[in-house]
Amino acid sequence: MVDNSKNCPVDVIFVLDESSSVYGRNFNLSKSFLSRLVGRMDVDSGRTRVGLVTFSTNVSHEQAFNLNKYSSTASVQSAISSLTFSTGGTHTAAALRYVREKMLTPAAGDRPDVPNVVIVMTDGKSNMNRDVTKVCTRARKLR
Repeated sequence: MVDNSKNCPVDVIFVLDESSSVYGRNFNLSKSFLSRLVGRMDVDSGRTRVGLVTFSTNVSHEQAFNLNKYSSTASVQSAISSLTFSTGGTHTAAALRYVREKMLTPAAGDRPDVPNVVIVMTDGKSNMNRDVTKVCTRARKLR
């Protein structure tokens, strides 16, 4: 069997809920899971780029990192390890808007010829601007 995974570049952004209902213990479990997942990605070759943002009532700009910030698995894992837990409501709409407007841009490392994957990790429904939280997808033909 041939492993073609190394021929499939991808830009991945993780959107991590750090609201009060998540609790610190579960936030740490999420960090551990993400670190292990990133360890299985092809970051070191540059084929996979990883970005991350945490959110609760507000988006944590201080903890966010763009797709062009880190170029090795170890540096992404270190950034994930250094994330600190906050509290607040669950404002998923704000986090998705931040990803769309600030992170999925060429200046932030988004590559126009590479598929984007946004993974939202949350414990439940948004409790802030619930009706505004919409996920829009656009199919893109791969070359």
